[in-house]
Order: sequence, then C-alpha cells, then structure tokens
Amino acid sequence: MKRSIVFALVASVVLVSMPASAQLSVMKPISLGIAGGGSLPMSDFSDVSNTGYNGTLALAIKLPMIPVGLRFDGAYNQFGAKVGNGKLHITSLTGNVTYNLPSIGVSPYVIGGAGMYSSVASASGLPSSPRANDFGWNAGAGINLPLTVFKAFVEARYNRVSVAGGSMEFVPLTFGIMF
Repeated sequence: MKRSIVFALVASVVLVSMPASAQLSVMKPISLGIAGGGSLPMSDFSDVSNTGYNGTLALAIKLPMIPVGLRFDGAYNQFGAKVGNGKLHITSLTGNVTYNLPSIGVSPYVIGGAGMYSSVASASGLPSSPRANDFGWNAGAGINLPLTVFKAFVEARYNRVSVAGGSMEFVPLTFGIMF
C-alpha cells in the first residue's frame, strides 16, 4: 500500500513537471543559465596540471517542438600546476549547437561548437605570462532535468584548444540551472 502511494506521488510529480517545462519553453524560447564544477586536464596537459574548476554563463535559444537549439557560453577554467604554485586561467567564448534526444522525463542532449579560448599563466611573485588567444572546439553530452520554474542540467564536454606547438585538452564536468 505504501509503495503504491509513493509510486503514485512520484509519477504525478514527474507528469506535472513535464508539461510545466514544456509550457515554459513555449513561452520562453530564450533562457539564461549559470553552471559550475570541476575541470579535468587531459592528454599531455594532465602531465603538468592538476584537476581544476570551472564556471559558465550561458544564453540558450530553443524554439518549441524543434530538437535543435543554439547556446552561447562564456566560461572560466582554472588549473593548478603539479609542480610549484603556478596557475593557468582559461577564459572562453563559444557558440554551440544543441540537439535534444527523444525521451520522456529527463532530456538527454548532445552539444558541440567552437570559439575563442584565452589563456594566461600566473605564479605568486612572478609577472603573468602574455595572454594567448587561440581557436578551440568542444563536444559533449548532458541531461536536462525539468523542474517547475527552471531546469537543471548536468554536462560533460571535451574541449580542445590549438596552442603553439600542439593542443591543450580538458573536460569540464558541470552542474547548472537555466532560467
């Protein structure tokens, strides 16, 4: 008896939140978001950098009943050096295409795009390095979690930045909300 009541309660919350989020996207094709989390250095970059953190501001444009949308992200990632007290600061502005995969309840999606990545290294007691501006691209996947007033999302994206003499690769793991 208790299980059927709990099941009915959970099912009603999911069913009520799905139309509410669909109605919000009809009324609001443009949304703003904020996200943050950890950043994992990859490949050769992981030899010199520790796990870092990230923060992102997002502007999403999604028309109702169309699975494809646009998202513009401004992101900041910071990584600490494995040796010494140096830090690498990476700021990026990217334009991305999103594609929502068909599902019920939670909404998985894929995302990918390109943009400019600006990096600068710093260490206490030393002047900062010259700022480097480089082209980069990203690709990843996430899950939208529809709630009644806003939607939350969890996302992982592989970033590859073309730098002098090679590339810099990292994967931010983010949790965010869209308003």
